[in-house]
Amino acid sequence: MITLPERQLVVTLLSEAKLAGARQQPACAVLGLSVRTVQRWQAEGEVSPDQRLTRCFEPTNKLSEVERSALLERANSAEFGHLPPSQIVPRLADRGEYLASESTFYRVLRANQQLRRRRADRAAQPRHKPRALCATEPNQLYSWDITYLPTGTRGLFFYLYLFVDLFSRKIVGWQVYEEESSHLASDLMRDIARREHLAPGQVILHADNGGPMKGATMLATLQALGVIPSFSRPAVSNDNPYSESLFKTLKYRSVYPDTPFANLLAARTWVADFVRWYNHEHCHSAIKFVTPAKRHAGLDAAILRQRTAVYEAAKLRCPQRWSGATRNWQPVNIVHLNPAQRTANPDSNIKMKMAA
Repeated sequence: MITLPERQLVVTLLSEAKLAGARQQPACAVLGLSVRTVQRWQAEGEVSPDQRLTRCFEPTNKLSEVERSALLERANSAEFGHLPPSQIVPRLADRGEYLASESTFYRVLRANQQLRRRRADRAAQPRHKPRALCATEPNQLYSWDITYLPTGTRGLFFYLYLFVDLFSRKIVGWQVYEEESSHLASDLMRDIARREHLAPGQVILHADNGGPMKGATMLATLQALGVIPSFSRPAVSNDNPYSESLFKTLKYRSVYPDTPFANLLAARTWVADFVRWYNHEHCHSAIKFVTPAKRHAGLDAAILRQRTAVYEAAKLRCPQRWSGATRNWQPVNIVHLNPAQRTANPDSNIKMKMAA
């Protein structure tokens, strides 16, 4: 509340500001007040005091000090000292006792700094969002994950390992195995590094917190190859969106089998056809509808320039069909992973450096 002397001082300051040539609304804004508030203070010609109650309200059903002490004594007793209020209150009720509600138990314990974990399991650990990353060329930032492929036996699956380049969206490596294994993932990563001619420190590999991703063999392989690991927060799929999106594209295609895969060879054959289609035929919407393979090879810029020329020529022939500029076919020059905020400023994220 603003006292009467403070109100009078504010009105005096505003009057002096107006005499000096200031407008009332900006002057009020400087003081953190609205024009309507000041007008209400002067409704009767003079500055009026605050009519609101100034007393501090105290509920009539507040526990007395004796009752609070009894509550704390019972909550800290040998019988109930290891239990939370949600367990204490019902047990007291079964004995015909009522000291306070469950929320009051919590409130009193919190006020006395006694609201601590009483269970033996480890408290939840704080989790921080992965650092923001971005790529400006192929073979700078990879993402990988494993998804299940159904088999003819209930409860048994084949496992598809899939590595994707985030800048080009090209699937740079894949394989289907009968188990999830850090050893198998490390063998696949070595094959990718050899085929893509990866230099130490060139690539960051992002993954979730699964066993194969954080297994000792996989981490040792990444260290030997000079690949920098990056991980999602536990149970947060949004931290690895590119792999999750790719799996949805795979499983929601119209040609995805309606029946389980008969054997490992059938699963590998189908995935091989999918990878060929995805890399070489699928025009990806996030990279201006060019194929991942062409973008990975650096051919997308020429394709998009040709599309721009076609649109500009069409506009010259028939300008009345366009009310503004033609379609934007500019290439996507930077791809972000877990950006700190949606911004056009690339300096807001960690920009990867090209290896020599």
